[in-house]
Amino acid sequence: MTERHPEGQIVVEQRGPVLLMGVDRVEKRNGFTPRMFRELGEAYTRLENSPDLFVGLLYAKGDHFSGGVDLPLMAEYRKSGTPYVPLQLVDPGQLREPFRKKPVIAAMQGICFTIAIELMLAADVVFAADNCRFSQMEVKRGIMPGYGGSFRFIERAGWGNAMKWLLTGDEFDSAEAYRLGLVQEVVPAGTQFERALAYAQRVAEQAPLAVQATIENARLALGQGWMHAATHATAKNTFLYGTEDAAEGRKSFADKRAAKFVGR
Repeated sequence: MTERHPEGQIVVEQRGPVLLMGVDRVEKRNGFTPRMFRELGEAYTRLENSPDLFVGLLYAKGDHFSGGVDLPLMAEYRKSGTPYVPLQLVDPGQLREPFRKKPVIAAMQGICFTIAIELMLAADVVFAADNCRFSQMEVKRGIMPGYGGSFRFIERAGWGNAMKWLLTGDEFDSAEAYRLGLVQEVVPAGTQFERALAYAQRVAEQAPLAVQATIENARLALGQGWMHAATHATAKNTFLYGTEDAAEGRKSFADKRAAKFVGR
């Protein structure tokens, strides 16, 4: 039996065009460590750079997604301002370039504290088990969200709804997360992984370059406004119309069959 590392690991598995990225430190409620941040960054970088991977699926082993970061192990990083993820890797929190263009789907269950919320808000679509317990509890520890929790909460839920939970750190459930728009679907506990995987596979059936361009354009609109995004969309579509996948899309439509996209 392989010895488990005390600082946990990220279990990576390729399933066709989908990359599964599993948080695995079950004995510590998947509390995040420097090793886990680095390995997750490596997984996101593999997803972004591999031409045969179209979609990522972020999930967790065990009953809980994560109880948060392991504060004793992460304290020096926070004090010094050292990035959780090495700068040469794609940041799962999407706080700096290079920003990923390939979609990431998240499956959540059980305890989802601090970093769990921040990682799911940095994903694109979230499926949550009906037993989730969410909390962005940093104010209870004398700090503030440091991985995107504050501003991404506002993007999804609006100012008042976000502040209701950010200013107390109190827990809320899956139904409230759905009402706030933090998750897109709530499913029975134990089914969240398969539901997220089925959706990820559905996304992977679409034209990969078009999916990536859509994410890139939407992110541009959030950061620089719709006018920048509109200019980008015009130029990007000019490129997309000349790809093999666009030709296949037109032909499959004429032939009344499912398209077979290759990412070119």
